[in-house]
Amino acid sequence: MSLLELKGLSKSFGGVHAVQDLEYSVERGKVHSIIGPNGAGKTTLFNMVTGVYAPTSGTVHFAAQDITGLPAHTLTALGISRSFQNLQIFFNMTVMENILVGRHLHCRRGFVQSLLHTPAIVRSDESARLRAAELLQWVGLEAYISAHADSLPYGALKRMEIARALASEPRILLLDEPAAGLNSKETREIDELIQQISNSGVTVILVEHDMRLVMGVSDHILVMDQGQKLAEGTAREIRENPDVITAYLGTGASQD
Repeated sequence: MSLLELKGLSKSFGGVHAVQDLEYSVERGKVHSIIGPNGAGKTTLFNMVTGVYAPTSGTVHFAAQDITGLPAHTLTALGISRSFQNLQIFFNMTVMENILVGRHLHCRRGFVQSLLHTPAIVRSDESARLRAAELLQWVGLEAYISAHADSLPYGALKRMEIARALASEPRILLLDEPAAGLNSKETREIDELIQQISNSGVTVILVEHDMRLVMGVSDHILVMDQGQKLAEGTAREIRENPDVITAYLGTGASQD
C-alpha cells in the first residue's frame, strides 16, 4: 500500500495551471525524485503535499488518510516534514536552537508548567536537547552544536535544515533542491545523507536539478513538464525515455 497517494491533483493561479490532474503514488521506505524543467510545477506540488497551498482540485492521501488542504502544522504532527529551496534558517539563533524549533511537537507544553519550570518540563527540555545533539552528529555537524547559525558555511546550513526537519520524527521527508548551490564535495555529502535517511526507514521525496545526484540516489523518478506527468520509472527507464530527453534538451537532441 502506498504511503502517499495523489489523485487528480491540480493547482491553478488565475489562468496559470501550475499542476494539472496529477496521479502519483509514493512507496514506503524508498527515495522518490521529482524532476523537470523550470516551471514544471515541482515546488507547487511540494507545497500542496505539505499544506502551504490548498489544491484547486484533487486529493492527497497519507497513510490512507485524506489530508487534502490540512494546515502545515497538522501535517507535521502526522509525520510529514520538509526542507525548502531557499533556506529558512533563524540566523539570530544558535544551531542547537534551530534544531529545537523542529522538535517542539515532541516537547511538553503548557503555560503554567513552563512558568513554574516543573520537573516534567526540565526533563522534556533535556530530552529535546539530547535528541537535537544526536541529529546534529548524525548529519555531520557535531562541531557546530554551540555555534550561531550565521557562522556556518552554506553546505552546513543545508544539512542543518535537514536535521531540523528530521527533529519532528517524520515518516516522510520532502527535500526541495537540497544540493542547489553546493560544490561537488558538499553534494556528495548530501547524497550520502539522503541514503542514510532512507536506510533509517524514512521515506524521501526529492526535488533536484542535479541529475547525477538524482540518478544515483533514486529508487523511482517522476518527470513533470508544464504541470503534468511526463514519465515515471527507474533511473534507467527515465534516462532512456525519448520524451524526457526532448523535454530537457529539445527535439533535435532526441533525434541525435
